[in-house]
Amino acid sequence: MRTTDLQYEVTDVVIFGAGLSGIGCAAYLHRKLPGKSYQILEMRDDLGGTWDLFRYPGIRSDSDLYTFSYEFKPWKSDKSIAPAEEIKSYIAETADEYDVRERIRFGRKVIACDWSSEEALWTVTTERTGTGERETWRARWIFSATGYYDYDQGYRPEFAQEGSFDGPIIHPQSWPDDLDYTDKRIAVIGSGATAVTLLPALSEKAAHVTQVQRTPTYVLPLPTQDPWLRWLRPFLSADRIHRTLRTKNIMRQSVFWRISRRFPNWMRNFVRKLNVKYLPEDYPIDTHFNPPYDPWDQRLCFVPGADLFKRLEDGSCSIVTGKIARFDESGIAMEDGSHVDADIIVTATGLNLKLMGGAEYAVDGKAVHWPDHLIYKGMMLDNIPNFAFSIGYTNSSWTLKVGLLCEYFCRLLAEMDERGMGICYPERPDRQMKTRPLLDFQAGYVQRSIDILPRQGDTYPWEMTFNYREDAKMMKRGAVIGPELHLEPSPAPFSDAAQ
Repeated sequence: MRTTDLQYEVTDVVIFGAGLSGIGCAAYLHRKLPGKSYQILEMRDDLGGTWDLFRYPGIRSDSDLYTFSYEFKPWKSDKSIAPAEEIKSYIAETADEYDVRERIRFGRKVIACDWSSEEALWTVTTERTGTGERETWRARWIFSATGYYDYDQGYRPEFAQEGSFDGPIIHPQSWPDDLDYTDKRIAVIGSGATAVTLLPALSEKAAHVTQVQRTPTYVLPLPTQDPWLRWLRPFLSADRIHRTLRTKNIMRQSVFWRISRRFPNWMRNFVRKLNVKYLPEDYPIDTHFNPPYDPWDQRLCFVPGADLFKRLEDGSCSIVTGKIARFDESGIAMEDGSHVDADIIVTATGLNLKLMGGAEYAVDGKAVHWPDHLIYKGMMLDNIPNFAFSIGYTNSSWTLKVGLLCEYFCRLLAEMDERGMGICYPERPDRQMKTRPLLDFQAGYVQRSIDILPRQGDTYPWEMTFNYREDAKMMKRGAVIGPELHLEPSPAPFSDAAQ
């Protein structure tokens, strides 16, 4: 273990992660609070986060880019559901437009974060990737934009007799750059967004691609280009088109989700009718596209241009639904006695969660145990000073919620400056509060990690909210300082921040 080699001067905000959320937070600070200093610490060697990490064929958004992009920067591509390279380019453009790139320190893995009430400062310890060199960074606030996925490894269950398979077994999170799957038979295990993305993408070169799923999911076709775009383009500027389509899609997402929750059988039938329309005649929908749960109990999968259905129709892809018995030398043996022939097996079996990037946190020497804390306004935790983190929506575009959190974060910093306050943390109400998991969601990656997450309470602002219009009122225009927030002046004058 190396000792700390370098220590940097104090900044107002240190941001963890240079992905969509981290670059967004930096841009909000630049636009709303240009006098604030900040640094971004990024573990990888380039910006983009998820959109730099995942390299599997066909990777794309599963939300429309008019809501997945930033409110302040129009999405100008014709593609409403966009591939990873376009999203990463969009993030990079934002970083360049707001002079964010020069504030990013790449190759820094955050190891520990320690809060000192005596100094009203966080001390952040990082390790340089490749050299192991330790550095410390001092900041008045932490904004953790690392999301909640484990970037080191995905979820990978063990299958019986894996060692007997003759070919490679690949997880999409670790896709090999040199994998040649031309004219190969590929089995993709899984039923989520990654699996339905991989099937049509792999089929362009593979001999055949088979999806092996234990449980079906809801799959909906979406047009690759928003149909409104063609009508609006002759009359509106790019900014106004972005605002119009963004507003329309926010409303559509909200209505779709509300109908799904209130009238699940109606929505189930609606999805089924769309599937019948796009699938081959007499296709066994009840076997392969009939989930045992209600719509939005888990996230729906969207396929742009109905690409998955087209590949099922032309025979380049197929689906097998059932339980896997074991692997053998030539593929996958199913419990019903059938066999999936494969030269390559792809385990699109999901992701692992890792809160705050796996860094260790302490407040005045006491280690932070995340499940002991309640979330406040979807971004802070009780009794943890000057700390915010970003979690987006699970029922619509991630960035819609993150944008609101960043706006509120900037309003909070400005209000604290006006009041002459340097320390802020939520205090749990002096009453018995019923709590429940932070993410009330049935997705496997959530259920596997419930015990490591903070909790949410029974009333706002101590519960997670999923209504963009209501959240926008509270975060953009509602009171900044509520009775739950404890404020204190800093115990000592701030030192000059590094620019």
